[in-house]
Amino acid sequence: MLIRGEVAVIGVDHGYGNIKTASCAFPTGITAHDKKPYFTENLLVYEGRYYTIGQGHKEYRNLKVSDSDYYLMTLAAIGRELYTQRRTSAKVFLAAGLPLSWVMDQQEAFNAYLMQNQSAQFTFRGIDYSVEFVGAEVFPQSFAAIASRLQEFKGVNMIADIGNGTVNLLRVVDRKPDPTTMVTEACGVKDCAIAMRLALANEHAGAKVDDSIIERIIRKGTDEIDSEYLSTLVNAARTYTDGLFRRMREDGYDPRTMKLYVMGGGSCLIQNFGDYDAKRVTINNDLHANAKGYEALAAMSLK
Repeated sequence: MLIRGEVAVIGVDHGYGNIKTASCAFPTGITAHDKKPYFTENLLVYEGRYYTIGQGHKEYRNLKVSDSDYYLMTLAAIGRELYTQRRTSAKVFLAAGLPLSWVMDQQEAFNAYLMQNQSAQFTFRGIDYSVEFVGAEVFPQSFAAIASRLQEFKGVNMIADIGNGTVNLLRVVDRKPDPTTMVTEACGVKDCAIAMRLALANEHAGAKVDDSIIERIIRKGTDEIDSEYLSTLVNAARTYTDGLFRRMREDGYDPRTMKLYVMGGGSCLIQNFGDYDAKRVTINNDLHANAKGYEALAAMSLK
């Protein structure tokens, strides 16, 4: 969160796997309740209804305005950010983003979605919040994260933002982004997880593992489970990551002439399971990079 005069600029990265702000992250999941549930650690109360934030998995959709879920999770994200500053009320300017190739078609609708109310009163984690929305701006995902560092991108570079539901690619040539090369592929970490589960079931008589084990293996490259199960899951992750590189090559990536800059929650796939030249590949593991970038671009716009 950036403070500009009386306005709190709050960047929110509305991912399919996690909602990220500059200082926090939580799973993209929401469960509605008519009555107050027993477990209230991440409970949002808004307009008389109860919502457990971070529970379940949000279904992939290429239109984030198709239901109220992302709006409600935005309120939770605002609450998380205001809590870091020990504030319960603020004038808020929302800074958000969309996948590269979606921005032009969906930017206006997503902006209106975020600004559907002039103000909001809600309770999150037992604390009452009151916010007045003074504006919103929607930026290109991935580009926002590198906008302040363009001077570093000499020569020909491919930016790969690997998320849970999408992979965004953008070529930057001599410090200038080339908008004609923007590509959004509907694949990501969730597809790798599916491939890993299928491989385990096929090779070990229908065996299953908890989602948390899959997540740890993807994030760390290993886990303390049966060695045969681990080998199967790791091999499946490597095969999937090889496929990611193949799709990037099909979209114009040439490792012999380009440097690759990988970011997003799925950057750990490249780091843990990829076959690449470390001298020509940079991996940014900062899960909050886009949200921070949105805030910086919005602050410049407000100035």
